Amino acid sequence: MNWLLALAALSGALAVGAGAFGAHGASGPAIDWLKTGSHYQLIHALAALVAVQLGARGAGWLFVSGGAIFGISLYLMAIGLPRWLGAITPIGGVLLIAGWLLLAWVVLRTPH
Repeated sequence: MNWLLALAALSGALAVGAGAFGAHGASGPAIDWLKTGSHYQLIHALAALVAVQLGARGAGWLFVSGGAIFGISLYLMAIGLPRWLGAITPIGGVLLIAGWLLLAWVVLRTPH
């Protein structure tokens, strides 16, 4: 079983669910947290799938893990957990940036 592809797909599903909850069941600042988290997580679930196709599995793992940390920390605050969880969100962002940089490096080093 290809764990990276499965986790990317599950990440996409979680992102859609969080976005739907933000659009239909949340109020106050939770709406923006859910919207932002789902947006970033969904984009990076797709980016992970592309990274695998380009042979950049490391970038794929960074996209999946970074998207999860970024999104889930915001989702947890949206459902009422402490706001200090927002301090974890940038860790996910750094992993996402690292994923993009690694993907660029792999693509530039791969002959096409």
